[in-house]
Amino acid sequence: MKAIILAAGMGTRLGKYTESLPKCMLNFNGKTLIERQVETLRKCGITDITIVKGYMPEKIDIPNTKTYLNSDYPNTNMVETLFCAEAEMDDDILICYADIIYEEKVLQTILDSPSDVGVTVDEDYWEYWQSRADNPEDDMESLIIEDGRIVDLGNTKCTREDAKVRYVGLIKLSKAGVQKLREVYHQNKIDHFLKNKPWLRSKSFKKAYMTCLIQALINSGQEVKPITIRRGWLEFDTVEDYERYVSWADEGNLGRFLSLDN
Repeated sequence: MKAIILAAGMGTRLGKYTESLPKCMLNFNGKTLIERQVETLRKCGITDITIVKGYMPEKIDIPNTKTYLNSDYPNTNMVETLFCAEAEMDDDILICYADIIYEEKVLQTILDSPSDVGVTVDEDYWEYWQSRADNPEDDMESLIIEDGRIVDLGNTKCTREDAKVRYVGLIKLSKAGVQKLREVYHQNKIDHFLKNKPWLRSKSFKKAYMTCLIQALINSGQEVKPITIRRGWLEFDTVEDYERYVSWADEGNLGRFLSLDN
């Protein structure tokens, strides 16, 4: 299995912390976010690791990894960043967001999944969400599961009923799943890439969210299964996130949501 880490974004919601470096290079308890993620991947046996850079690419230097560049990162989003590394899509792959860290047990649960397309979801996220945000209801996304399959995700205007589990930013695909992903991407690119209008729940296909590509897979008839976890991960998206997590670590309260192995 290969891992592709999406690390092209500017991280503007992290304010001063990303003025001079990509957010995956934020230091958290003695290591950068991407160092932590790469270490976890390697501990679980994944050594073929690709990082797709964009913003300040020279600042990301992780030994023994492959790199690709999304030179159009200001005008694109996660999906286009992923497909900058399409040359690596010849095996089972794990797609990883660069602004998360997670425990080995989370990754092992993902690797144990037999699904052709598996999307990691946290069924015990709400206490974490309440702790990380003053108004957690303002940052919800739908993720609806019916008969063991994901049928809808990525709607930010949803109720708690449609957000019982949380999308994590780790997607596992078998070779067959990768092939279907590529087919769906290229068909939609032909139809929508040059159109500056909404595509599913994204502003445009060029700026497509990963959740929209997953939804397009679902709409094509591909079975997408949830890979269910309970805590064991953190997302670094805003100034408030980063400062809260540092405070939790300093106060010894981080273990409610994530155990650091260092």
